[in-house]
Amino acid sequence: MTETLFLTSADVDDLAEPADYVAAVRDAYRQIGEGAPAEPRTKLYNRDPPGMLTTYAALLPETGAMGGYTYSAGFGAGDAWFMTPLFDAESGEPLAVLDGASMNPFKTGAAGATAVDALAREDATDVAVIGSGAQARGQLATTATVRDFEAVRVFSPTAEHREAFADEFDDRIEPDISAVPSASAAVAGADVVITATNASDPVVDDADVEPGTHVTSMGQYHPEKNELPPELVARSTYVPDIRERAAQDAGSFLAAVEAGLVGEDHVAADLGEVVAGGHPGRTSEEEITVFDSGGTGIETVAAAHMLYERASEKGRGQTIDFAPASEALTGR
Repeated sequence: MTETLFLTSADVDDLAEPADYVAAVRDAYRQIGEGAPAEPRTKLYNRDPPGMLTTYAALLPETGAMGGYTYSAGFGAGDAWFMTPLFDAESGEPLAVLDGASMNPFKTGAAGATAVDALAREDATDVAVIGSGAQARGQLATTATVRDFEAVRVFSPTAEHREAFADEFDDRIEPDISAVPSASAAVAGADVVITATNASDPVVDDADVEPGTHVTSMGQYHPEKNELPPELVARSTYVPDIRERAAQDAGSFLAAVEAGLVGEDHVAADLGEVVAGGHPGRTSEEEITVFDSGGTGIETVAAAHMLYERASEKGRGQTIDFAPASEALTGR
């Protein structure tokens, strides 16, 4: 039997700061850029009751861990559960099973922050955030650690939500933050634009995005999820988290292809290639860069392993037993 640690969200939700997530995830993408394997998500849809079962995985040899997410969303309960199995990348033994819900906004945000660090202009000062939910919180909390930003403007359709978001972050981050009445007001003059929504139609106007802007879009994990106008994708240096995912489920990229504005060769690089130095990323001050973040096992394994190590040091969680196949796979 192998003792495996089971960690609840409560066991891990105070173990890391946003910058810690960014450091772990940045290193994970470097490993991917240097040849470590990761696969885009697999999604299985149920009609009645409507729901989705999703899995994705990555192997990070230098971190010494592999695994990913399996999560369900919808179905009869209309809720979501995030299960994160983590394995030792040398022995193959199961290290931990985590309830991955509390880390989700931060590990996803850390992928976005890694892209901002790799692709945004060095002199970027203003951030626009479109969305005010948990994922928007994770994106801003992590992105605020990679540049000395001066101002953040947030828009979401419900005034109460965007104002509460601004109030919450007023004490959490250094830049001044304000709620604004439209996406155009948020994006005007922004050097970094973050979209974190469930939108099926673009949430920003192409004309509002000025030359030199970096855009991180994290709500595009389905062909019908389309946060960015196809014209913006077409005039950008387009960088997804995993290259193969763009043609599979990146909604705005697929919309640009369908509109005849780009071909599938419009993918400049994936984020790992940029972080590892295999692609230069931004090459001019006027260039628009887009990071398309659909969620991967890369940030999931990196974050989960960091939390596992810290929880182990603090004696958190409880152990469960897994029988190796050599003992239990008998057919008797």
